[in-house]
Amino acid sequence: MTAADPEPATLIRVGLAAEMLGVSVETLRRWESDGRLTTTRSEGGQRLVDLAEVTRLLAERRTAVAHRPIVAQSARNRFPGIVTRVERDTVAAVVEVQAGPHRLVSLLTAESVDDLGLEVGREVVCVVKATNVIVEIPSP
Repeated sequence: MTAADPEPATLIRVGLAAEMLGVSVETLRRWESDGRLTTTRSEGGQRLVDLAEVTRLLAERRTAVAHRPIVAQSARNRFPGIVTRVERDTVAAVVEVQAGPHRLVSLLTAESVDDLGLEVGREVVCVVKATNVIVEIPSP
């Protein structure tokens, strides 16, 4: 490997990458042929995959999943409202919702805020079951 190559600690064998992605080694070889995955070769000729490639593919798969609409659930306490505040750092977030006369606050991950596209003014539905507040987006 040259100095421009990734650090060896970030390179994993193709079998481990396939396991992490939940696919076969043959699928990874096909992705490599199609240009969807970049691999390198060890001095012994083994295919190696950078962890950044695995992370990228996992993120692509997570965002490509077609979510099915919710048709029923056990929680009966549903509060349609408007997001009035979003405070976040790199890990966690606080989302405040005004639902009629009710002010609801949910603590969730920053990733969830991004995935749901939560911002002030966004229409949401807060679902309360026990002590948890779950934020859902209604269909248009």
